[in-house]
Amino acid sequence: MARNHCLQLLLCCTLAIILQGIFAVDHVPMLMWSTFSSLWNMKSATHEGHIVKKHEMLTFLKPVFNQGSQNVVLFLQNELSVEDFTRYGPGYEGTEMFCNIQQLLESSNSSLVLPAVDWKAVKHLQENQNWTKVQIDHFEETDLDIDPSKPNLIIINLRPVNRTIDLKLAQTLVDNDNLIGMATSTLRKKRLHFSVIYTALRPSVVNRKSNDGLIQTGRRLMTTDSTSSVPYPPLNVTNGTNTCILFYATSLQLKANGTLIDLTNETFISNSVDSSSSVCSTTNTTLSLKYSLQKNPSIHVNTLEIRFLMRNKFYVGSARNWFRLDFVEIVQDKQNVAMFNVSSISAPQEYSFHCQLVGTSRLYGATFIPANKAAEAWTITISEFQIQGFNVENDIFAYANDCTSFFTRAIWMALMTSLVLLYILTYGIHMIMQLTTNDRFDDPKGLALTVPQTD
Repeated sequence: MARNHCLQLLLCCTLAIILQGIFAVDHVPMLMWSTFSSLWNMKSATHEGHIVKKHEMLTFLKPVFNQGSQNVVLFLQNELSVEDFTRYGPGYEGTEMFCNIQQLLESSNSSLVLPAVDWKAVKHLQENQNWTKVQIDHFEETDLDIDPSKPNLIIINLRPVNRTIDLKLAQTLVDNDNLIGMATSTLRKKRLHFSVIYTALRPSVVNRKSNDGLIQTGRRLMTTDSTSSVPYPPLNVTNGTNTCILFYATSLQLKANGTLIDLTNETFISNSVDSSSSVCSTTNTTLSLKYSLQKNPSIHVNTLEIRFLMRNKFYVGSARNWFRLDFVEIVQDKQNVAMFNVSSISAPQEYSFHCQLVGTSRLYGATFIPANKAAEAWTITISEFQIQGFNVENDIFAYANDCTSFFTRAIWMALMTSLVLLYILTYGIHMIMQLTTNDRFDDPKGLALTVPQTD
């Protein structure tokens, strides 16, 4: 019986994941279990690919409402996806992420798993005026002092999840699972009959990571936000109270005279970079990143500063303002200045700019061209480069102008090959249409047909 519950949960989650790739994510999973027996029929409750609407959800909850003693515990998370159960389920880094929930589903007298419920219908759970509502934000055992003679709706708000960092997300899911187990255990100690609902206020999108070391190709217009698949937020520079510069990269590496300097951790993860010298204005913006490398004796550089100089200008040809990254400068130990001219990094002033690879190599989507002799000693490689120096709103990147042109070399090759094949097909059809048949035929029962040479 317990194994069947797990198989049904896995099947429902898998089917919902498949449909997530086809339809917009507008649903949340809902898990329910109760101390009452035979509340739900699992066969009739399993809807492969079906999103449960409000009236259908009320049908599933009707057995709970009809019980004599109504004690409903509603565990609410800020966002939840069925992929959370499959990605962070059994076997994730050798830990049991949802062990309490799994045990409760297996050990309860009746349980139900709805992998896709309209997230707007979830709000209706809190609108029933016949219940005595108990709102709990930070659960303690003493909070469950309720009157069992009255119908109670106990709303326990779980810790909000943060999807920007996988480790924090996993730990939050573990903490919420433990809290659900502790609250359920407390109710059992009080010998109360109750039903539990575990769901979320809104749907979510689970991060999908590509394999390490693989470089994706093709055109991508990307906007970085809280749900995008990035391991850390972008670097932001504020001008007073407002953010004026956003900068992001998955890898920021320099190489000087054969020595590799990886600045990714200092820039985005540990945030030890000093960006206080950055300058913001409506026409000229400079992103200044200062690093202290004295802790690393293998790098013969004490201090390092990288400057990105951007300019916002009106262009008559397009009748709009565009921003350009004109120069990149590397200042070593406050003396040696390496200057690079920049090609092909520009976007409308309302946009950000994104490129998969930028640096000193001419094979990259945007190239830093050495402008003096000192720059020739440096090699720069920046992966998933994205920058915005003007018109930053809500601390997130605007729509990105990508460095990949609309017609790439691969697209041109495919078009030319298609045209050649189309020409061959057209020529073949034309030749077939020119074929004619004989207008005279032999009669096997008559005389042989003779065709004069002059005919």
